[in-house]
Amino acid sequence: MGFKKDFIWGGATASYQVEGAAYEDGKGLNIWDIFCKDGGHIYENQTGDAACDQYHRYKEDVQIMKEMGMKAYRFSLSWARIMPEGTVNEKGLKYYDNLINELLDNGIEPFVTLYHWDLPYALHLQGGWMNPNSPSWFYEYAKVVAEHFSDRVKNFFTINEPQCIVGLGYQTGEHAPGLKVGPSDYFRIWHNVLKAHGRAVEALREFSKQPVKISMAPCGALYVPETNKPEDIEAARKANFSLPENSIGACSWDVALCCDPVYLGQYPEDILKEFGQFFPKVTDADMKLISQPLDFYGQNIYNAVTVRAGEDGKAVRAARYDGFPQTAIGWPVTPEVLYWAPKFMQERYKKPFMITENGMASHDWVGVDGKVHDQARVDFMARYLGAYKRAAEDGVDLAGYFAWSVMDNFEWAYGYSQRFGLVYTDYNTQKRTWKDSAYFYKNIIETNGENL
Repeated sequence: MGFKKDFIWGGATASYQVEGAAYEDGKGLNIWDIFCKDGGHIYENQTGDAACDQYHRYKEDVQIMKEMGMKAYRFSLSWARIMPEGTVNEKGLKYYDNLINELLDNGIEPFVTLYHWDLPYALHLQGGWMNPNSPSWFYEYAKVVAEHFSDRVKNFFTINEPQCIVGLGYQTGEHAPGLKVGPSDYFRIWHNVLKAHGRAVEALREFSKQPVKISMAPCGALYVPETNKPEDIEAARKANFSLPENSIGACSWDVALCCDPVYLGQYPEDILKEFGQFFPKVTDADMKLISQPLDFYGQNIYNAVTVRAGEDGKAVRAARYDGFPQTAIGWPVTPEVLYWAPKFMQERYKKPFMITENGMASHDWVGVDGKVHDQARVDFMARYLGAYKRAAEDGVDLAGYFAWSVMDNFEWAYGYSQRFGLVYTDYNTQKRTWKDSAYFYKNIIETNGENL
């Protein structure tokens, strides 16, 4: 037994990374529009103003997905395009109507992410995620989305990678809005973001026109065992849900800080013990709001740290050998994470598991033969999906897989210097070229992974 017959094979993108049309049809400014313009934050001061121009080329992109055989497309909505200054922008809704209808007409299921980092700048000026009203803002936005799109959209993610929103946006300042707050503000932001998730779940449940499935898409530091010894497996299991060190930086990538409140209704004990004095007042009502039932567990996964059990049973980082494989962005290649992470997450959170992002940056270019031969990505996908299939064979309830990304796009602080796509984007002409990995993925989808 491998993947289930109804397994969802899809691809993913995010609004600011692909849409372009940054100042068209009533779209408001978002924090990335400003962050890029401020200069000094992004590779070669590049911006997402044009990105992949999907705003104008969505029909072409949907055809690419259809030809690849994708069953689903996970994309995010631009909050600032839909509600630029708090009121609804009909032209923004119309764009997503067109995209959703095009997907459905081509047999592709839309999986909508409400928020992938592009906070309306008007809300940032009111304090953004620091503002205690931010969960209510998100509720109003989610209500508009539910009322308008849920007649056709059945699957929603509330927030993509809260870890990056808080850790990179407000702690290191590497991402928009580029702030470096202290511990009290840091945990206040975390709590507001999680409450915003809860308010969005309420809005989606209350205002959707048909039953919908809801989840979120966190990331986080992941750990896999060096051997199959029971003690190594147990050490890795515990490491996935505990702080490796008592620092705010470690909190930012702690899976449990994000997911324990959402799925278990409580903040992790190790974080409260170490940082509880910095938390805002947390009420029972808050935790009830944050932990409303979700339909599946989504996780963005790219790599992991290999550990073994130390003398005290706690995880000890295993040294990587010289020349350990890494992607163009410098991330290690650790396929076994797609076996262990789903297993560990399902044991703890007890929901059907879905990979909401997985892929790699590679040094891609169009060859003299006019094709893009990204053999490293083909190999990466074969190894990672092979491990994911092994998890399915071992009884882990796997619901789907979204490749990151459908096409090369604006990679945040890296600008256009990193290519994660299955399809090559020429940013000068906007020409799309299938890479070898796109054909490989097409074959995987056709065989439901039996060829792995």
